[in-house]
Formats: sequence, C-alpha cells, structure tokens
Amino acid sequence: MIHDMKLALEVVNSLERDGIIGRYAIGGAMAAVFYAEPVSTFDVDIFITFSSAASGLISLTPLYEALIHKGFPASGEYVEIGGVPVQFLAPYNALVEEALEKAVEIQYEDITTRIFSLEHVIAIALQAGRPKDRGRVAMLLSQAKPDMTLLDDILRRYGLKGIWTKWTS
Repeated sequence: MIHDMKLALEVVNSLERDGIIGRYAIGGAMAAVFYAEPVSTFDVDIFITFSSAASGLISLTPLYEALIHKGFPASGEYVEIGGVPVQFLAPYNALVEEALEKAVEIQYEDITTRIFSLEHVIAIALQAGRPKDRGRVAMLLSQAKPDMTLLDDILRRYGLKGIWTKWTS
C-alpha cells in the first residue's frame, strides 16, 4: 500500500477510541484495494460520524485540534499521516451512511480497521457514475465475489438497477 498505512490507521483508531470521532470506515478507491488488485490512489478516504453542535452543524475543530496535538496538521483538505494523505469525510447521502453503518472489520497487518463492504463499494461506484467508477466496478466483478443477493437488495433500494444493467450488459 502507500507509505505508512499502519500509522495512519493507528492514529484514526486512537481518534475513535478517544471519542474525537465516532464510527469510521475506509471508503473509495482504498476500500476497493482490499477486495482486488492494488490500484493507483492518491489518498485514503475515511468516512466518519461526527458530533453535532446544538445548531446541528458539524464541527471539525475537535478533530483537527486532536490531529495537530498528535503532530499531524491539515494541509488543504488532507491530513498527512506517515506520508499517507488522509481525508476525513462525512457520509454525503443515505447509501454512504448505510455503508459506514454496515462496514466490515478487517485486519491490516496487526491493526483492526473497517472498510465498506464490497457490495457497498460497488453500489457507491455505480451511484457516482464516473468513467473511473465504471472501471472500478468491472475490476471488482472480475477479481472479487460480491454477495449478489445483498448487492441486488442495495441496488434496488437505492434505485441503481438501471445503471447496473447498463454497465454489466
């Protein structure tokens, strides 16, 4: 993988353990890497639940203060941890919220972490609909074995059956 992924995961786990962030899971291209051959990816997308202020607005201040305290200041939209550009993201729709809620635990070296399920990675790629996502779906279908019953359920609930048929016919 890229640079010191183990350190990045240790830091993210400590943020969760310390209550700075809620539940987290790796999504995006890096999640796909855990299911198929490595692909080139610039960063690690960490989807997290945040504490909300009374106004309902999400405050990133406690997260960035904790990262600075640990020696990892933000640079633009990323925080570099052990050479790994990490982007902390809130779930931006119901499908991503579900993917975070149902993320699966895995081991990376001796670190426990969570990643989006294969079926959610595929569904989110379909929903994004970009050419690179179409390639990712094709790669995942050729190299991994999604639970087709679960995938079909997710695609149906999120209105993605049409694009699935178009991309896989």
